[in-house]
Amino acid sequence: MSESVSSCDIEIRVRYAECDPMGMLHHSRYFEYFEMGRTELLRQGGTRYRDCEARGVFFVVAKIECRFKAPARYDDVLTLTTCVTRTTRARIDHGYILKRNGRILCEATSTLACVGPDGRPIPIPDDVLSEAS
Repeated sequence: MSESVSSCDIEIRVRYAECDPMGMLHHSRYFEYFEMGRTELLRQGGTRYRDCEARGVFFVVAKIECRFKAPARYDDVLTLTTCVTRTTRARIDHGYILKRNGRILCEATSTLACVGPDGRPIPIPDDVLSEAS
């Protein structure tokens, strides 16, 4: 088990199709943004998720929590910071902060489990684990 400060910032512009009739980013879209952040963080570490899948290594969301503080709206430019907060042999925990112009819109956490093609837990490969932590 290790503690980590690996992090990645990505910029996201809220698209019209992602908004509800009130012009606010629909709550379900935040979780897609978190996935984008995880994918880019992994890529920053030198691994593409598609290469993990080709090796029969999959990461499934076992737990996710989000606290909404303020809405995002159509055409807002947001900054998502994604970081690894903890790793074990078979799981990775992430933290997320989504901001607009420095204001925190939401904070979230997730736990991903590493599974094989049959959906059963497997150890995270050493090369991926070293890049994730």
